[in-house]
Amino acid sequence: MQQPFKTLFNWFDPDWFRFSTFSSYDWVEPVFLYFIPAVPLLLILRWLLALEVRRKLEIAFFKGSITWHWSSLLRFIPDIYLMAFLMLVLVALARPQRTDERVTQYTEGIDIMLVLDTSGSMALKDFKPNRLEAAKEVALNFISGRSQDRIGLVVFAGDAYSLTPLTSDYDLLRENIKSIKLGLISNDGTAIGSALGVAINRMCESKSKSKVIILISDGENTAGNIDPATAAKLAYGFNIKIYTIGIGKDGLVPYESDNGQVNYIQTRLDETALREIARTATGAFYRASDKNSLNLIFQRINRLEKAEIKESRFRNTQDYYQVYLKWAILLFLIWLLLKCTFLSNALED
Repeated sequence: MQQPFKTLFNWFDPDWFRFSTFSSYDWVEPVFLYFIPAVPLLLILRWLLALEVRRKLEIAFFKGSITWHWSSLLRFIPDIYLMAFLMLVLVALARPQRTDERVTQYTEGIDIMLVLDTSGSMALKDFKPNRLEAAKEVALNFISGRSQDRIGLVVFAGDAYSLTPLTSDYDLLRENIKSIKLGLISNDGTAIGSALGVAINRMCESKSKSKVIILISDGENTAGNIDPATAAKLAYGFNIKIYTIGIGKDGLVPYESDNGQVNYIQTRLDETALREIARTATGAFYRASDKNSLNLIFQRINRLEKAEIKESRFRNTQDYYQVYLKWAILLFLIWLLLKCTFLSNALED
């Protein structure tokens, strides 16, 4: 099937007459196809009429029996070529064609910075196995659901560092997220303002229409040299949206001491600063009290920050009536040639 469609110059290829070839066409004027069976019927009708005339002539002019000879069949050869010529003309009039339609989908990706708290309190075990590992796992799932987006990673405790710049290399990003561990930053504390400042610095020159920061933290700002409220206003100025996620339960929460003993500590998340950051930067605040709710929050953000999928369609329509018209002309010329030979005058007996 592939060969006939490579070029119209190989019109002599018999593959043009395969059933699979005809079934692959779109027909512009399919009504002409219904007349094809009429062609042989008309020729048969013509033969029957000629046969009736012949019988009358036999009765009028001949005596005795008439002997049949196989050579009388030769007189039908020109009619066969004429029949094939007419059928191919009808096929050409039906306008066989094929349309190759290609659909290209593309998106204008979103720039996303994940800002992850790695301070000592992220070792608490109200999430399994702890807050940090739960956040890492959900972040990995979030990345798996993205495409065409550039994603970066900032980690912070008492200081803030850019672990991964904005990139579409998701394998590199996954490896860097997996490498995050407690104690990665020696200076303990919660420098939320500084972490946002690092993330904004990575995104401020981005040309993306949509820029998002997702901040995950379990505490209030206790370190760094940038006030979180100031950082939120700066994000708003660069048209960067901030989603803040407060992670952790209130009340007695288990943690593991250095000697491996499980103890309990009283904790309470201060939501005020995180809510204010999200409000200023036109984002939203979410509270995650367990791993399941954290996963649902990321799913919600994933739906809110989906890039618009655009579609381009390319249609290439190719006509193939020329192939059958060429065959028809060839058969017509053969018919004209045969009409000038003895075949047209071959006797029936």
